[in-house]
Amino acid sequence: MDKLTEHTFEMPRRAFVTTLVAGFTLAAGPVRADAIVTDANGLDAGAVDVPVSDGKIPAYRAKPAGKTGVPVVLVVQEIFGVHEHIKDLCRRLAHTGYYAIAPSLYARYGDPGKYDMAHVQDLLKDVISHVKDSEVMSDLDSSVAFAKSEGADTAKLAITGFCWGGRIVWLYAAHNHALKAGAAWYGPLAGTPSPERPHTAIELAGAVKAPVLGLYAGQDQNIHQADIDAMSAALKAAGNTKSRIDVFADAQHGFNADYRPSYNEKDAKEGWARMLAWFKENGVS
Repeated sequence: MDKLTEHTFEMPRRAFVTTLVAGFTLAAGPVRADAIVTDANGLDAGAVDVPVSDGKIPAYRAKPAGKTGVPVVLVVQEIFGVHEHIKDLCRRLAHTGYYAIAPSLYARYGDPGKYDMAHVQDLLKDVISHVKDSEVMSDLDSSVAFAKSEGADTAKLAITGFCWGGRIVWLYAAHNHALKAGAAWYGPLAGTPSPERPHTAIELAGAVKAPVLGLYAGQDQNIHQADIDAMSAALKAAGNTKSRIDVFADAQHGFNADYRPSYNEKDAKEGWARMLAWFKENGVS
């Protein structure tokens, strides 16, 4: 603890979580027996520590072994943190030639791996509600700098994210105008602002300069067509004619999460193919 002055009290420093979630998160419920597991053959893949403004956060990084100058994809976690599914997505991207990195964006506030399905509300209250958009933007910038330090080509930069991370894709596209492309999977677009999250994705649509592909679910119980229409209208009003939102009519929220009951194999594969094509079309290859 740091002693401040004679007339102040001592405050303990918040300890960063230093490890990633082991295996699949318990909070998401039972794991499908056929969950996809991607090998790391030909890859340099594993946990790394990313220096950030106030310490270090753990991240999962996968890249083609022995290669430098490859393009970068930031992978933004689901609400459940950087668990096995998010790590697997990094490996899939690395097998297609990308340097993929998923920083643990809850590291200042707690370990999502400690919460099971019966305590999701506690995870929201204890951890997620405290995560600040400003810290997330800074940590993603730090992850880009880390990728550059490892020889990746950060001039070719993309971002993708899922659920909680899908919203972050829109925010980061408004924050970093050097971004080449983004792919937001079923991320919240509207909502109630708070001190930690002062703006919705719709409110920031005017600042989005990079082309962002939205991949959304027609059967999502929380993200409605009205939100998608409002986001599309806000992008159009801002002159962003390159971004678009694709809606998979029969899909549910989480349709790319192959370890969960919501997985829709057909739409997940189609969405993934569209994302890779989107990155290539927009100079991230």
